[in-house]
Amino acid sequence: MPWLTLVVDTDAEHAEALSDALLELGALSVDLLDADADSPDEQAIFGEPGEPPPGVWQHNRVSALFNDDQDVPAILRKAVSSIGLKQLPEFRIETLADHDWVRLTQSQFDPIRISARLWIVPTWHTPSDPDAINIVLDPGLAFGTGSHPTTRLCLRWLDNNLKGGESVLDYGCGSGILAIAALKLGAAHAVGIDVDSQAVSSSRDNAITNKTGNALFYLPSDAPPSTYDLVVANILTNPLRILAPLLAKATRHSGQIVLSGILEEQAQDVMNIYQQWFDLNPPIFEDGWACLSGRKR
Repeated sequence: MPWLTLVVDTDAEHAEALSDALLELGALSVDLLDADADSPDEQAIFGEPGEPPPGVWQHNRVSALFNDDQDVPAILRKAVSSIGLKQLPEFRIETLADHDWVRLTQSQFDPIRISARLWIVPTWHTPSDPDAINIVLDPGLAFGTGSHPTTRLCLRWLDNNLKGGESVLDYGCGSGILAIAALKLGAAHAVGIDVDSQAVSSSRDNAITNKTGNALFYLPSDAPPSTYDLVVANILTNPLRILAPLLAKATRHSGQIVLSGILEEQAQDVMNIYQQWFDLNPPIFEDGWACLSGRKR
């Protein structure tokens, strides 16, 4: 059975109310996303340590799923009226075909070769090269499968620069992929921190799968204070701006930092901030994304 997806852009003032109204009027599910994602105007949704939670995004994309026999435009009109909007916002309706969603999702994740010796392998695949360093992941609900350029940039940096024996902090750990990779590449100890409890849970599960029991994962409020030989943060530009003093403090003297999740046009802005503490290397770019690295003075 196919479904219908209603997609509406709205502002922060009305996004949650519109989502609730659509659910009350028969939507099977509603997603609320940043309409400015992957642009210079993207906005972090989670609060960071020492900062108030930002709430909903300023420009929101509401995506609601309906059975195909429902009058979706009429439902939207009722929802808009019920929350006091004077004008019907622009919208579109897409048809979502029925699929075996498990098989379809799994088909989108094949083993990914990061370097000559490093692979990312979904749990349902057999490693292409059993002799390689294989990181086995269940993509789950957390960011970090190796398919995104920012993750690949960080993984290649780790592969090229880890000497062995380092302590590593992976801030914004997502699936735990960078902390796990660091350990498999020779780091002695790795800690992952994420503001999303689902990411922390996913990271712990992936560490068990990869037999990297010396990787520890925490919410920010639970993490023990420490400094590290290497700090890696693959998140977004706005959180990286906010977190700069915290990440600099977590990096020991002469330690290194690696930053990604940065659009190419945002790289210089981030470099200007982190140059207060670090001697930075020239940025590395891939598919419009940047990876920054440097050593603490």
